[in-house]
Amino acid sequence: MNRNKNLLLLSSLGVLALLVAAAVQENILKSWRRIQGAARGEAGPVDVRLRQIVVPGLKAADRCVSCHVGMAPGETGIAGPSVVAAHPPVAHDPGEYGCTACHGGQGRATEEADAHGAAPFWPEPMLEARHAYAGCGTCHTHVRVPNEMALERGQRVFERLDCLACHKLDGRGGTLRPGGAGGMEGPDLSRVGAAGAAVDWYEEHLRKAREGADATWKTCFGPTEEDARRDLDVYLASRVGAPGLVEAKALFHTLGCRGCHKVNGVGGDDGPDLTRAGARDPGRTDFTHVPGAPTLANWQAEHLRDPAKIVPGSLMPALGLTEEQVDGLTFYLLSLRKSGFPEAYWPKDRILAERFGEREFAADGATLYGTFCAACHGAQGQGMRYPGMSVAPAVANADFLAVAADEFIAGTVERGRPGRRMPAWGEKEGGLRPQEVRAVVEHLRALGGVAAAEADTEPPHWAEGDAEAGARLYGAYCAGCHGAAGEGADGPALKNRVLLSTATDTYLAQTIARGRRGTSMPGFGNASTVHPALSAEDTEALVRFIRKWENAP
Repeated sequence: MNRNKNLLLLSSLGVLALLVAAAVQENILKSWRRIQGAARGEAGPVDVRLRQIVVPGLKAADRCVSCHVGMAPGETGIAGPSVVAAHPPVAHDPGEYGCTACHGGQGRATEEADAHGAAPFWPEPMLEARHAYAGCGTCHTHVRVPNEMALERGQRVFERLDCLACHKLDGRGGTLRPGGAGGMEGPDLSRVGAAGAAVDWYEEHLRKAREGADATWKTCFGPTEEDARRDLDVYLASRVGAPGLVEAKALFHTLGCRGCHKVNGVGGDDGPDLTRAGARDPGRTDFTHVPGAPTLANWQAEHLRDPAKIVPGSLMPALGLTEEQVDGLTFYLLSLRKSGFPEAYWPKDRILAERFGEREFAADGATLYGTFCAACHGAQGQGMRYPGMSVAPAVANADFLAVAADEFIAGTVERGRPGRRMPAWGEKEGGLRPQEVRAVVEHLRALGGVAAAEADTEPPHWAEGDAEAGARLYGAYCAGCHGAAGEGADGPALKNRVLLSTATDTYLAQTIARGRRGTSMPGFGNASTVHPALSAEDTEALVRFIRKWENAP
């Protein structure tokens, strides 16, 4: 009997101890209680309690402000540890949207690891601080973003004209000058791309510089050439309050990634659709070959460095990216995390993109070429060769542009090359509109320095040569690069209906005779150490033979 009493007593004491420990842990030792205990408001210590931001429209209840007290509505003047500081200035009031809508994480949690989404199998871990602005992609779809070079030109103009003397931009500028001149006379331009700038800003600035009595205006502003103003307008239109994110998207628009990947319905089909790449569930991601922490940012970065190492069998080539480019593309990919929020919460740019068809990329030829073509054909149209892949032709080659009519190039862009890696980019297939295709053609001509193709007065099909003789010549001089059956090898596939339906006999004959300087395609119009010169009759016979494939199965 005594033994049972003692056992009951010890069990009761053990339970009591556990309850006391749990009470202490919950009411004294919780990290958010310690943080709030060290915080001070204007009237003294803050009220230690759970805090949360509730957004019924988003079905969110975020308790992040239990630790980040200064980010809670009405409590921005809190002093204490850095964790209680106010939210950095952003375009939105965090109290209206909560925390997890932008940052990810687990809003209802009160423990740091759980709240940051580091709990096992939590599908939406919090973004790292260096990629925090990727959260803007949850709601925003920044539109008309140019390529990287256009942004760099605009930034150089902005700094060359000393605009930072009077304006702040992404935390820089508005500095005081000797004697007290200067010092933020103008507005902060960090979000001018979202808010919009006055159309006549230049004329108004120039008027003030000429008429104003203030010495600052006279010394800081003067006439600016039109090209520089155009570059500056492009740059300012990209300032939307998300430092670095538009630059990351511009990089994506420079490296030709949409040539293989769709984003929001526009792009190629060779690679996975990236529309929600930033919302990938880490719990369903294979980190076997990823060094370091098993985070989505690490996975994306390692995959960009060596795709086949991370995804065995991947057809994506190693692009030889710099570490800066890897980080920029990782930043952009993490921003691809479209939410299912009600349209009442959608910003203007997302409405423009999803309801009115506004492009995410700028419509100039350089940006379009970089967005869709550069990965395969090279940034300068020089052609590319990746291990294990067929050669992508040099589309800015001067010899090609001299014999290729605009209609032929546009047809190639629109219809692609069935059976090859060149997709059809027409509006129905790849999403490019007719005016965008024309802009790409114009850009190629600018790259190659050939304003227009040579005039061709012949009908499309005029070659009357001997096809059997052409077959022998093809086997001797062409099959090694173009394949015995025209299927393509180092050279393009000639047995292709789209190619032969758009190419004229003049184009084929001139290509054979002139070749492509700077490529492996020699000009057979002149003899070399490895082949004789082909006569006009020989060339015509070759064209006649190649034409037989036009209707081949």
